Amino acid sequence: MKTGFTRATVSLATLTLTALAAAGCGGGAGASGSDRVTVWMYPVIMDPKANAAFWDGIEKGFEASEKGIDLNIEQQPWENRDQKLATAFGSGKGPDVVLLIPDQIPQFQANRALRPVDRAIEQARSAYRPAALEAMTIDGEVYAAPIYQTVTSTLYNKKLLDKAGMKEPPATWDAIRNAAPKLRQAAGVATLDYSASNEASLNMSFYPLLWQAGGRVFDESGRKTAFNSPEGVEALTFLVDLYKAGAVPKSAMTNANLFTDQALGKEQVAMGYTNTPADAALAEKAWGKGNVIVGPALSGPGKQVCFGLPGGLALNARSQNPSGAEKFVTYMTQPAQIAAMGKAGGFFSPRADVTVPNDSPYAQQYEKALAHVHPGEPHPAARQLMALLSPEIQAALTGKKSPQRALADAARQGDELLARQR
Repeated sequence: MKTGFTRATVSLATLTLTALAAAGCGGGAGASGSDRVTVWMYPVIMDPKANAAFWDGIEKGFEASEKGIDLNIEQQPWENRDQKLATAFGSGKGPDVVLLIPDQIPQFQANRALRPVDRAIEQARSAYRPAALEAMTIDGEVYAAPIYQTVTSTLYNKKLLDKAGMKEPPATWDAIRNAAPKLRQAAGVATLDYSASNEASLNMSFYPLLWQAGGRVFDESGRKTAFNSPEGVEALTFLVDLYKAGAVPKSAMTNANLFTDQALGKEQVAMGYTNTPADAALAEKAWGKGNVIVGPALSGPGKQVCFGLPGGLALNARSQNPSGAEKFVTYMTQPAQIAAMGKAGGFFSPRADVTVPNDSPYAQQYEKALAHVHPGEPHPAARQLMALLSPEIQAALTGKKSPQRALADAARQGDELLARQR
């Protein structure tokens, strides 16, 4: 499953503040009685029947272990989830527990809609992968308990590499540059797939290149952008040079991170670098068994980095049953539930001491990539900044602006945005 940031035209902070003002000082959130715990869950397990069956089993298992607590897991749609949750938190009718990803946490935490989960994960804390906890942490406190982990890595079409006489897949920027002429001349294909559409998340396109160059999106304070740096220019120049040389396909401009619709899926390009386990399974069907290679996280001049983020359970600060809510979070972060969740949804474990059973021939490579996973840079303005930066990257790719000018213009707009939100 492709997971990441999406564009948003309305600030979650504004939505939450508006809802809080409308609600005044109303009563607590959650359920009609103090014995009930209400959870808002989203379709993270792609098969609807499997999703329903899994959470039904969780309800029964938790209620059997915690007598007297009535657990109600409500399935919510992805569509408009941020706006709906902001309104629910503000009106006092929100869930006791809700599934969040890292970029959602800063907005709700800033408006005091969430309370830390540190006590609920006290026993599990030392077992978590550091990156999973760091993604959910603000000012030293954890605001969502990870229950699953996603990861991306490089994906290669062996058939195309063989046509170009390449024995080793290109796993570094320099190797990609060197591979481009061979793939174009011998196999008639581009080298690196890229998603430049405004609908594509920068976490699955430009940001991994920025991180691989050693750069950042925001500075340490979070009050200014940081991508207009030598590292940022190096990353965008690398991408632009490949595009001009035909090593990134022209279809990149409309590519929106959908494997079956992009050049990689259609065998018009040899590799991708932000591909999921689901992509690898689709590639096997499209290219034929034996033609799929999942490689290590791509290495740039600064770091070896891939994108992946945890999904976690957050606690409503106004819950009427905080004790029951914490017990549910503790239950879901135990090894048995982590393993079951991962198997049902095709995820990996956020805990280093839990290995999710996986029959995929590519699972081992994705497990290795977890050592290099980057969860993004959560920030209240992260999604709005993407909306400003994406068009500037397009301008650089099409030659309307130099990489330096494109990043400078995006940084100016971004810094103005951040200044307005202080």
